[in-house]
Amino acid sequence: MVTCLRRWGWLALLALPWVALAAYDAGRVLEVAAARGPRVAEQAQALVQLIERSSTQDELARLKDVNDFFNKRLVFREDIVTWGVPDYWATPLESLEKRAGDCEDYAIGKYFSLAASGVPMAKLRMVYVRARQSGQSLAHMVLAYYAQPGAEPLILDNLRPEVLPASQRSDLTPVFSFNTEGLWQGVGPVTAGDPLARLSLWRELVAKVKAEGFL
Repeated sequence: MVTCLRRWGWLALLALPWVALAAYDAGRVLEVAAARGPRVAEQAQALVQLIERSSTQDELARLKDVNDFFNKRLVFREDIVTWGVPDYWATPLESLEKRAGDCEDYAIGKYFSLAASGVPMAKLRMVYVRARQSGQSLAHMVLAYYAQPGAEPLILDNLRPEVLPASQRSDLTPVFSFNTEGLWQGVGPVTAGDPLARLSLWRELVAKVKAEGFL
């Protein structure tokens, strides 16, 4: 447990100037989805219903339901195939429209859906990790949920169907994490790109998600 908390603890927080956030607007989500066609509208309706149902549950139940929703509805596909560019961060509606996404897109969908259901954003962090697969160390992203500051996080991941404590994900090494409040620099010598450069994509994404009604 101590080793886990050290690995998933963070050395420093860099406060960043995020855009002002508004409240979740289910009507706006459905309106934007309907403009994109009946298939997107159907997917958005299912998501809105999930968010509404989850808002009455405890947070652990919300984590499981939202994790299952995106893991089952999205097929993993690289951005270059889906969007024609090496790195594109899709909103939840964009991912549901394509019915596909890469690791960032799974985590993004889960993050904003849980926030819409009432989970405080301070408990949620997008986490860049190195994932060991078949003897290789690959750049990857997961969503971490911290029940309270300093607690061992629960990990929501498209590679594993279960929501598991970080201590049970020894295949993952955290590098840095962020949410709509700031950036935490992780421990260890391995990097996964420039955090601040990556966060320019995050700022653009937050603005798009806000326009869709999730914030």
